Amino acid sequence: MTQNTSFLRNFFLYKCLFALTFWNHVSLSVEDELFTSVSNNFPEDGSDQKINSLPLLYTNSYQSKPGDWVVIQNTTESLSLSKITRGNVNQLVALLSNFRQGSRLQNLTLTNVSVDWNDLMKLFQTVWHSSIEYFNISNVTQLSDIEHYNFDYSGTSMKALTMKKIQITDLYFTQDDLYRIFADMNIADMTIADSEMIHMLCPSSESPFRYLNFLKNDLTDYLFQNCGNLLQLETLILQKNKFESLLKVSFMTSRMKSLKYLDMSNNLLRHDGADVQCQWAESLSELDLSSNQLADAVFECLPVNVKKLGLQNNQISSVPSGMVELKSLEELNLASNRLADLPGCGGFPSLQFLNVEMNLILTPSADFFQSCPRVRELQAGHNPFKCSCELQAFIGLERRSGGKLSGWPAAYACEYPEGLRGTELKDFHLSQLACNTTLLLVTALLLTLVLVAVVAFLCIYLDVPWYVRMTWQWTQTKRRAWHSPPGDQGPALQFHAFISYSERDSLWVKDELIPNLEKGEGCVQLCQHERNFIPGKSIVENIINCIEKSYKSIFVLSPNFVQSEWCHYELYFAHHKLFSENSNSLILILLEPIPPYLIPARYHKLKALMAKRTYLEWPKERSKRALFWANLRAAISINLSKADENLCEET
Repeated sequence: MTQNTSFLRNFFLYKCLFALTFWNHVSLSVEDELFTSVSNNFPEDGSDQKINSLPLLYTNSYQSKPGDWVVIQNTTESLSLSKITRGNVNQLVALLSNFRQGSRLQNLTLTNVSVDWNDLMKLFQTVWHSSIEYFNISNVTQLSDIEHYNFDYSGTSMKALTMKKIQITDLYFTQDDLYRIFADMNIADMTIADSEMIHMLCPSSESPFRYLNFLKNDLTDYLFQNCGNLLQLETLILQKNKFESLLKVSFMTSRMKSLKYLDMSNNLLRHDGADVQCQWAESLSELDLSSNQLADAVFECLPVNVKKLGLQNNQISSVPSGMVELKSLEELNLASNRLADLPGCGGFPSLQFLNVEMNLILTPSADFFQSCPRVRELQAGHNPFKCSCELQAFIGLERRSGGKLSGWPAAYACEYPEGLRGTELKDFHLSQLACNTTLLLVTALLLTLVLVAVVAFLCIYLDVPWYVRMTWQWTQTKRRAWHSPPGDQGPALQFHAFISYSERDSLWVKDELIPNLEKGEGCVQLCQHERNFIPGKSIVENIINCIEKSYKSIFVLSPNFVQSEWCHYELYFAHHKLFSENSNSLILILLEPIPPYLIPARYHKLKALMAKRTYLEWPKERSKRALFWANLRAAISINLSKADENLCEET
């Protein structure tokens, strides 16, 4: 009966406060007012129902006394305040002083706080000795200089502190004055996120921290080095910071005896291998290293007891066979890397889940589940699969694995060849004859008709008609040159080199190749189709004339080159000159790597040239380009005649 009477009295006081505020037309946007996010769950029937959240108003028109806060203190569990400034922070401190330990208020959220350093510390100190267990504060601007503050950590109910978007305006301060306040807090959970924090000190004594979250700051490899006072820490989140050395990260955890989860994703981590061995916390079972700059050497620096490992979005091309065995590893995420095949399970005997989506896997190994018998789920979709006979065995893997291929069939489609692009692997089928060379040869021997078909096929495959047509055009052009008047034939050699390139690579030729050869040291006269082809003549005739009138022929090789029909003509005629005149006139420049599967079958001459002849590779590093140009000039190595020298002087 006494409790009900007390509750009704408090309820009546709250109603009076609300009515007074309403009738005086108080604006809640005034800077010196405090207000909460309101929940309309106050009991309307006068029952003794528990209230979880209550609107709080402090206005100039209503002068509160300590006894006026009884309603809130006895009935509210959560309180959210905004617009804390120099003008009202003392009233807030006075208000929070009423919530002593044992009060119902457990959750406090403050947003848009702009106060001096000492007032901020007084606010923290007041909260520390109140009944509040979970304190969230965000969008904080510290206005005055940071100075030493004797913080009293004793007798607190606090369990978790969350701070986001903290702006420190003081650029010159003693690190201990700022970081020591938070490093020595005797609570279980602490989050400091999105605050441009550059450092955090090791606690002065053994800390009760179990959870630390420093998401989206500017922390570096110096964090917690040689720190032995985080013995109870279980979860450490350092996502989106500026860590660079995986070795130093391992040293950081070596003294954290209870650490189980570490998030180092979205940093700048590298590991190039080192003589010093990595030292991880033995208790670490889950490690997230995604979105870094890690390569194959990362497998030399991993915690031996890890169970769940995230390495997606790095630069890993293979899993080394000689790596340290991770006997406890159950989940491995290698999505968005550079893998060319499925990794084996030699180093992961307990592996149950593997993700290799969005890599560079053309033909995955069909014996994966034989080498990885404990794997329950494989995610290998969204790779550029090359639909060929070799892929047939992998397609049958889904049926034999009993549904272990995650995302099948939608995530598994052909990328190569182009004619099958987009075809789901489940719809790709090749006959046994098409994939069995022995059976094809036996059939050819038994059936004469098949023999004729094979001969015809070989002619088409080697593009014999094309070569016959090109030889005929070459002969006709040479014949016309022999029968033309002497004055029309021109000098035998007019250029040092003829350039053959794809139109898609013309920007590099015009901006790099031509200026460096023609305007550089010495004089080199280049023949380019745009300026040296003679109008009125056919393209083939112009190509032959330019090759004939040039000492050398320079071919700029790239994936674009092998897709150009005219580049194929130029290569054929230059190759013909190479053998007919027994000269060393070909210079190959590899502008971009050309995967073998991109070179059409009829380009067997190009394949042979690239296999037998030395070619110059265009370096991506600027420091190596001077040597490239020197080698190219040496490859041209033509002694100019007197007439050529005069021509160079004129140009």
